[in-house]
Amino acid sequence: MSEKDTISMQLVREALLQTCPAGEADAALLARAGIDAGQLQAPAARVSAEAYARLWRLLARRCNDEFFAMDPRGLRSGSLAFMCRASMGQPTLGAGLGTALEFLSLMLEDLQPSLVRQYELAEIVINEPRDQPRRAFTYFTFWMIVHGLACWLAGRRIPILAIELRCAEPPFCDDYRVMFSQNLQFERPRTRMIISAESLDLPLRRTPEELQRFLAEAPGNILVKYRDAASLGRRIRHDLLHQDPNHWPDGDALARQLCLSPSTLRRRLAEEGQTYQGLKDSVRRELAIAWLSHAEPGMGEIAARLGFADSSSFYKAFRKWFGCNPGHYRALAHARGAHG
Repeated sequence: MSEKDTISMQLVREALLQTCPAGEADAALLARAGIDAGQLQAPAARVSAEAYARLWRLLARRCNDEFFAMDPRGLRSGSLAFMCRASMGQPTLGAGLGTALEFLSLMLEDLQPSLVRQYELAEIVINEPRDQPRRAFTYFTFWMIVHGLACWLAGRRIPILAIELRCAEPPFCDDYRVMFSQNLQFERPRTRMIISAESLDLPLRRTPEELQRFLAEAPGNILVKYRDAASLGRRIRHDLLHQDPNHWPDGDALARQLCLSPSTLRRRLAEEGQTYQGLKDSVRRELAIAWLSHAEPGMGEIAARLGFADSSSFYKAFRKWFGCNPGHYRALAHARGAHG
């Protein structure tokens, strides 16, 4: 099994925190899942996604909770199946997601999600009655369920522009960045996932037979199939995120850096449904969203950082990306944060 089909042992330890309240891992249960209890404390240990999925199912059966007993009410066994059946009967992804989030709001006590659409941006916001933020694993397990369902309903990966969380950043985030997005922001006023609103208009055409297969393979299929797997496109995005946009290489220079011909680079990206220009635009969008979420820097500085000639060019590009101007997005983000 390749590295991209594995999960950090840290997620196993997190899953056991509340399902094994005495603090002692159940070696017999881990063995049934195919996980070596002797590796539980090994910092770099990894387990197969299949083993983690088996552990999830075993813990759900033992606790009668598909959410690792992390909520006072929890998700009783069968919740995921019910949510899928109810959602797939809707005409669009937006309607299907709305149905799923309404169900989760009824079932859970501490996490109350809602779907908000503003121009070309959509966000799934988690309203929380408790002042104390939950641990990162709780939020990411919630996103795993919601984003995994959304991707299955649409039949494709739904790109995530950003995820903001109320909690502090945990010492491990690599798996979360691969599963969701490189743009994870911690200690924010509210927990939310931001996606493009156009994906909400995707039609749903799932069949009962497809639902049966999906549920038979869940949650392993969610863990692996719809995450941002290691690929040439992801490698390029990672490199772009860690470089000054003003110094990004052009296509020919990038090909030389990768020891590829320009035509081979274009072909390999095309096989992944990507283009180099599309990757650059994607990273610019991600950086713009991240910087606008804070009071600083100013618009002119953001435009310059992103490699635009002036603020006007940045405004024009932002409106093309999201259907609103960057000032509106910043005001929206701060208004929601102030009322979080």
